[in-house]
Amino acid sequence: MKHARRRHSRLRARVASTTGALAVVLSAGVGSAAAAGKSTGTPMTAAAALDAAQAPGQEASLNVAPAPGQLTLPAPTGRYRVGTADLHLRDSSRTDPWVPGQQRELMVSLWYPATHTSHYPAALLPNSQQVLPGGVTLPTTAGHTGAPVDRKAGKLPVLLYSPGLHGNRGQATALVQDLASRGYLVVTLDHTHDSSDVVFPDGRHEVNTMPPGSHSSHTIAIRAADTRFVIDQLAAIAHGHNPDVEHKPLPHGLSKAVNMNRIGMFGSSLGGGAVPAAMHADSRIDAGANLDGQLFGSEIDKPLNRPFLLFSSEHHNRNSDGSWARFWRHLHGERLDLKLRGSGHNSFVDNQVLFPQAPGAFGLTPPQLEQILGTIDPNRSIEVQRTYLAAFFDKHLRHRHSHLLDGPSRHYPEIDFIR
Repeated sequence: MKHARRRHSRLRARVASTTGALAVVLSAGVGSAAAAGKSTGTPMTAAAALDAAQAPGQEASLNVAPAPGQLTLPAPTGRYRVGTADLHLRDSSRTDPWVPGQQRELMVSLWYPATHTSHYPAALLPNSQQVLPGGVTLPTTAGHTGAPVDRKAGKLPVLLYSPGLHGNRGQATALVQDLASRGYLVVTLDHTHDSSDVVFPDGRHEVNTMPPGSHSSHTIAIRAADTRFVIDQLAAIAHGHNPDVEHKPLPHGLSKAVNMNRIGMFGSSLGGGAVPAAMHADSRIDAGANLDGQLFGSEIDKPLNRPFLLFSSEHHNRNSDGSWARFWRHLHGERLDLKLRGSGHNSFVDNQVLFPQAPGAFGLTPPQLEQILGTIDPNRSIEVQRTYLAAFFDKHLRHRHSHLLDGPSRHYPEIDFIR
């Protein structure tokens, strides 16, 4: 086991050094650092790329084939086109826990059902560098910056997303933009000075300043406070206010579309581990989902009476992770523990489909790819995750019951229900 952990550490370091400012890095998952309850300071998960392919109903003019060497993600599958907008938020009531004397500032992205998207530019990923080694480029996104909210989608349930340790808000865009195309307002968070690199509108870069050995429970508490603050800002938007620091215009129709009575949260790895803490800190979060993240902090042992989904990779579930087993015993709402067969820890971020397209650009060999991503087909992995994540939130935020959540399905044999 110790030798395996050392191999994981060497692999993480290699990928981190290869990608540099892109913050395209691997997840520590439930390895030695997580087991110790501390953050190593090594970046954890990939900054996600977006798919340039069309959602159903998009104008033909947007159907542009990717350029040679350009990475892609699976297209959104919902009925709506996708809009996106970035917000710069400042919490004047809180000092930055990682940089004393500085007010807490966050960058978040909104993803939502949109209309008239052909008149608005396709958004780039929130990365300062768009080109990988060897000239491989990150794709433009399926979101269109500032496009009006599609009124036909009605009131939009809200989903918040927290990334992995040192990851950025773009790392699970394959899931995020798909949920937006299905009629959700998805809000992705950068946790400043925890994320490897956050770029603010004035061009300022705020990088990871977490001290080595920072306790994961402390990191999660900060993320929970960030989440509560962001929900407060969404409430302000719903009341017609604009909380953006630069007062950048919000997408038309946004304030009337935010449904503050239906809020869920999900996250990858440590971001998933932060969801219980956020739910305990804010009762407005009605349902939560943890994508393969170990849990830390006292919230593990506190009763939670709201629906929760644990979604794990092949070799991680509550039978192998004591934090999941303890948390499971304290879940008093509907609870699900699903395992995605053949997957790895990095299957739950966009690494799943990005890495196999250009392994050389990430400095990865085929054996290393299998080690971190498992053996599942990349596109199938994303399809299954999208299907079950949407079914879970549809049930608990929209009251749309799906028999998919009742037990194993012959249509999705990759999913095990851990009873």
